[in-house]
Amino acid sequence: MSDRSTTAVDPQPVLWEELVPGGAHWSGVLRRGTTLRLTDVKGGANVSMLFYNYEEKLERYNMADTLKGQHTAFLTKGNVCYSDMGRVMCSITQDTCGWHDTICGVSSANMVRRKYGEARYQERHNDYYRNGYDSLLNELGKYGLGKRDLVANLNLFSKVTVDDAGAMKFHEGNSREGDFIDLRFEMHALVVLSTCQHPLDPCLEYRPADVKLSAWRSGAAGVDDLCRNACPENQRAFINTERLYL
Repeated sequence: MSDRSTTAVDPQPVLWEELVPGGAHWSGVLRRGTTLRLTDVKGGANVSMLFYNYEEKLERYNMADTLKGQHTAFLTKGNVCYSDMGRVMCSITQDTCGWHDTICGVSSANMVRRKYGEARYQERHNDYYRNGYDSLLNELGKYGLGKRDLVANLNLFSKVTVDDAGAMKFHEGNSREGDFIDLRFEMHALVVLSTCQHPLDPCLEYRPADVKLSAWRSGAAGVDDLCRNACPENQRAFINTERLYL
């Protein structure tokens, strides 16, 4: 559940902070026992994100196992992200937003062109219109990964519901200025993300929002951890993960 009254958690000294502008892309390695906070700076942000085991990149985030293992269709505090090897890649330890989309994928170049018009690098330089698909590929290429390594992603800060007829609805205003989510990494993970707009965002203007990244050492999950004990499936996944680091 979200807690919009929570604005800080008194973390350990911050290792680093960085602003990722709207429409940009970023990647980096988050070590086991490190927490990454993503903050929606002005409201209305979207972060399309993927995770890979940094030491064996064939192991990566698995959307289907993450959802069925925790009996949910979206993520929030207390949930974890499973790998395709049944391990916990990261845990959501704090969340003031309350709903993060897991099912809608990313925007493409054609989608952005149809929706927002043409704005190429040749004319607009760094203000050209980016899309989520190519942005993630640009970051994956830095690590020898490519199109075949793109899997179903998270869309942090975005809320999408599905009605009885199967129609998807994007909920505007789900994330407000200052909302954040904390991801505690349970394995050494390659994190790849894009701050392009959600593919179902009804806004007809190209105006992706800025996101701030902050990281600190938080330690791994203890025996009384909320995410570990949220369900039996999570407990088993934590055991699988911990065996990797014995």
